[in-house]
Amino acid sequence: MIDTLIDRLAALGLDFSFIQTAYDRGLFLDGAVTTVEIAVLSILGSLVLGLVLTVLQLTRRPWLAAMIRAQIELTRNTPPLVQLYFAFFALNALIGAVSGEAAAVVTPFAWVVVVLSVYKAAFNAEALRAGLEAVPNVTLEAAAALGLTPRLAFLLVRLPIGLRFALPSLVNNAIDLVKTSAIASAIAVGDITYASIMIWSDRDNVTELMILLLVFFNILTFGIDRIGRWLEDRLRMPGYGQ
Repeated sequence: MIDTLIDRLAALGLDFSFIQTAYDRGLFLDGAVTTVEIAVLSILGSLVLGLVLTVLQLTRRPWLAAMIRAQIELTRNTPPLVQLYFAFFALNALIGAVSGEAAAVVTPFAWVVVVLSVYKAAFNAEALRAGLEAVPNVTLEAAAALGLTPRLAFLLVRLPIGLRFALPSLVNNAIDLVKTSAIASAIAVGDITYASIMIWSDRDNVTELMILLLVFFNILTFGIDRIGRWLEDRLRMPGYGQ
């Protein structure tokens, strides 16, 4: 059936014959798996780091809060590709010089995950901060009236409600992160974009592979959007929002 579909598409001028070649097909599928791995690890990393940055912004130490704020602004205002190049070429060389290793200490795959996690953590921190600030004061006063300490009130009341308020923004950030993951190909990480470049360099079927890339990323982001909407419905609290 696949061969028949490929033949019909060929009649329309679209060359998807690489799917019939084991090497090219394996290269493309391995790239798809690598992209999913980058996306999952980066989303998790950005959420954890974003929460840490949010908590540190709320610290009573002004100098620490100022440092975190400066880091967030620097990260948000710098293109992720520039950050990736800086990490891979500059930081990698610095780490190698300090450790005395001639070869790269951190793999390109790891750098992509780290850079994307740090980059999106800045946006997640802002979303979480806005969510926490949206928690009504009367709710916090009720928590204090029940005898909760400020720390317990934050962990048991403010943070859970704030996360619910921030969830739509966090989902949007996750979707954007998936799309940004395509920069991995810039340092030769074998993601789906890099695999496609390798294939069309030999076969000159750019249009066909671009169609597959668009479909792949749309499916991936649509899945994240569906999961996000399910979580929003699941975690919606009576009396907060619709």
